[in-house]
Parts: sequence; structure tokens; C-alpha cells
Amino acid sequence: MTDRPDRPERSDRVVPETARRRRRPTKQGTVLSEQVIVDTALRLVGQHGAQAFTVRRLGLALGADPSAIYRYFHSTDDLLLAVADELIGLGLDGWRPTGAWRADLREVGLRIHARSLAHPQAAVLAAYRTTGRANEIRAIETMLGILREAGFPDPDAVSLYHAFIDQALGFAVLDSAALALPAPAQHADSGVWDTAYRGLSPDTHPHIAATADLLAADMRRSAYPLALDLLLDALAARLPS
Repeated sequence: MTDRPDRPERSDRVVPETARRRRRPTKQGTVLSEQVIVDTALRLVGQHGAQAFTVRRLGLALGADPSAIYRYFHSTDDLLLAVADELIGLGLDGWRPTGAWRADLREVGLRIHARSLAHPQAAVLAAYRTTGRANEIRAIETMLGILREAGFPDPDAVSLYHAFIDQALGFAVLDSAALALPAPAQHADSGVWDTAYRGLSPDTHPHIAATADLLAADMRRSAYPLALDLLLDALAARLPS
């Protein structure tokens, strides 16, 4: 997210939700709230990309003066953290643990990945941030609980959570970055597997030539489900008897 470089931080202007008096609709008929602002920011990042996002554009979309945003968020970075936390919440929305630790972790990982692919521009922007907000706290508490209740000692639970979430977010960023490319670039990248690799000679590249069809098909899919299963296999092998 970007804004005018000379825009000052507005930490002294943020007003607690319970103290906000103005509840009249904006020019667009919208009653401002933190959730409305975050939802609109998420949509705008998806439409225009992170580099094109500004508080001015957000204000226009809401029908409000851009300065009104600073009654809810300290800065554009504060808003970015809220958007990142919203993605986490969307990934966990509706999920309930079953008590089977491996199945539960697998489902959480796949949900994180799928939600990121549904919002690739925002995922690329937000996946490496630490929000310290409600959804992130709930996610960490949930995943640590799964590992500890499965029987992993606390040091293992923490390190294995770290490996699990970094793998999920790493693939989320990698796959989201590809989806965030303009359509012509996506098509060109995908076509390289046909134009550059299928024609290689078995005399010079025997292994690629032998697997060219498989390679072309597999490289167009995300490797995350397989990588996740391999990680879960490794976790199971470390579980105390």
C-alpha cells in the first residue's frame, strides 16, 4: 500500500470504536466502520494491485474524505495489517477441529493456501507480515493447541508450528504471485513448458526429454498439497509414542 510520501502518521487521531459519534452514511450510502474499510481495501488491492492502492483511492471508493480513514487506522501500514489479519480470518471462517491432529492441520493449511489464491494481490502483500491482531492470535492458538494436544512436547510444538506456517505462507506467496501476474504473462510462463522443454533432445537432456509430458502437466499445478503431506509425514514420525 502506498500513500503520499509526505503524509504524516495519524496515531493521535484514531478514535476508539465506542467513541465515534459520526454514524451518518457517506456519499456512497456507506456507514464507515473498521470492517467496511478493510473489506473495501481488500477489494481495491485485488482490482488494482498493491502498488496502485492509496488512501485517496480508498476514500473515493467509500465516498468519504480520505482523512476519515485515520479515525480508524493509525496509518496505511496499520490498515495493511488489518487486511492481512482479515485474510487469516477468512481462511479459518467456518472451520472446526475434528480432534484428528493430522487431518486438522492439513485442512488449516489448505484453507490458508486457498484463501490466499482467492486474493492473490493481497496475499503477496500481506503474507510476510505479523499482525498481532485477533485472527492471527486465534490461528496461532489453534495450531499450537492441535500440536500440543496431539502429544508433541512444547519445544517441538513451537518449532513444528513454525515450519508448518512458514511452508503454508511460502507456497501462498509463490502461487499467489503467479496468479497476480497479468494474464498475458501467466499464459506466456505456462507455455514455456511446451515451447522450451518438450523439444529438448534426449541426447543432451535425457531426463527432461523422458519426463517432458509429466513435467509440463505437473508444473502447472501447485506443489503445496504434496509438500504439506510430506511435512505432515515428518511430523508424525516425530510424535512421541
